Amino acid sequence: MANANVDERTKSVGRARTGDHIATGILWAIAIFIIAIVAISIGYIVISGIGKAFDPAFLTGKPEQFKEGGGIGPELFNSFYLLILTLLISLPISLGGAIFLTQYAPPGRVTSIAKTAIETLSSLPSIVVGLFGMLFFVLRFGWGFSILSGALALTMFNIPILVRTIQQAIEQVPRDQRDAAVALGLTRWEATVNILLPRAMPAIITGTILSAGRVFGEAAALIYTAGQSAPTLSLLAPIWSPSNPFNVFRPAETLAVHIWKINSEGVVPDLTAVSAGTAAVLMICILLFNVLARIVGRALTRKMTAE
Repeated sequence: MANANVDERTKSVGRARTGDHIATGILWAIAIFIIAIVAISIGYIVISGIGKAFDPAFLTGKPEQFKEGGGIGPELFNSFYLLILTLLISLPISLGGAIFLTQYAPPGRVTSIAKTAIETLSSLPSIVVGLFGMLFFVLRFGWGFSILSGALALTMFNIPILVRTIQQAIEQVPRDQRDAAVALGLTRWEATVNILLPRAMPAIITGTILSAGRVFGEAAALIYTAGQSAPTLSLLAPIWSPSNPFNVFRPAETLAVHIWKINSEGVVPDLTAVSAGTAAVLMICILLFNVLARIVGRALTRKMTAE
């Protein structure tokens, strides 16, 4: 009888181990499949446009629709300029909103409605935000197709994402750290600045990176707000001139919009090469931005947490 129980227990353990091996194998297969798809997609885009992506004339030249060899210099600058402006506007607002919702807002119906509204806004299609931006910023305020209109439109759907990400990062800080800060006599604001934010900084940096990648590669919202033209830029031009790169009221075609525009018009002789090169530059920029942001985020975390 004892031997039968031992044999049954051995078989049960064997079946459990077999099931564990099968589940582990399936999970590994899924992970490898996903990684392979991502690697193949990135590799195809980069390899297809690698020749153009590292051509200085292509990176600094201006687009010429009816000639071969048009560059993407203005589009490249516009993409980074819009990204910086959008983050400068949305990051402080999002950080303040997340701190208020997690530390100061009293629990209740209003707070719950605010959180639900933020989650709903974070899933809005970008083209809807673009149409609203065109009606509100371009037409209502009379700013026309401009960098300012595009940056504010991008800010509209970037803020909900950042608020939700920062809010989750702060809420994930262990409760005992908050209680310890209060027990030491720190005010709510001091505990937030000196304890919660440094502890949540890695997640905040990651969320900012994800939102920045979305902003940098956005096209639909910018078609209706920032425009589809890229004037030749010159630092010598007056600040109010459409040629001045820092004029926020000038139209600004970005890399993503440039890809859509030249493929929709079909008038560029070397369309395939220009599209592939622009897509490769866009992909490389996003990858480099993510790597640099993670390095800066780790350094900032070590400094703020005194590690």
